[in-house]
Amino acid sequence: MPARSLILVRHGQSEGNVAAESAERERLERIAVPARDPDITLSELGREQAGAVGRWLEALPEDERPQVVWTSPYRRARQTAEVALEVARTELAFRVDERLRDRDMGITDMLTGAGIRTSHPEEAERRQWLGKFYYRPPGGESWADVAQRVRGVLTDMAHAERHDRVLVTAHDVVIMLFTYVAEGLDEEAVLSRARTDGLKNAAICRLERDEESPTGWVVTDYNIDTHLRDLGVEVTAQPGATDEVGDGRG
Repeated sequence: MPARSLILVRHGQSEGNVAAESAERERLERIAVPARDPDITLSELGREQAGAVGRWLEALPEDERPQVVWTSPYRRARQTAEVALEVARTELAFRVDERLRDRDMGITDMLTGAGIRTSHPEEAERRQWLGKFYYRPPGGESWADVAQRVRGVLTDMAHAERHDRVLVTAHDVVIMLFTYVAEGLDEEAVLSRARTDGLKNAAICRLERDEESPTGWVVTDYNIDTHLRDLGVEVTAQPGATDEVGDGRG
């Protein structure tokens, strides 16, 4: 039985989000991240946000609850699923898939927009010329590269997954590109969405299979945060590192 319903959750606020926001606020050129990107964990607020996701899952009707988890291997994404399921008092099998990892920032990793302009002015210029969607920092990935990963995941879910309903925990750009693929958006449309309605920490999106859709999927919910607000949990919409120049880690 192929997957027919996907619940997509951006991870809760991470220590990397906090560090990136602090660096931008203080106009620094480098971000004091506490670990390499795959090892960055949730902040205390991020764990609260993940817990709110768990309450939301627990309240779903039985026929809408996920049956399996697909997660990015990065700790902040996997922790989000673990905390949510613990709160929901649900045990599910995990499938860790490296295609769900965050965007690789290459030589711009750990740099703010100001840091990139200082250390790699040629890259800032090249990004401005190519645009955010197709710009690939040396050693890193473009949004288009991540979209190719997402297409592969969706193909596997549609043909090889044995469960009908899947919980996916990943990163802002990755989940944004799930909606890009599902809705058949173009470059301009997805970048406009990112500018005006960027994914919040622990926000929820839902995709459903639709054989009449040109892509085979439809987006039924996008960037839902009522589960946070209803519990009085702070809502954050923190970008990843290098958002100004490269729309980086989320």
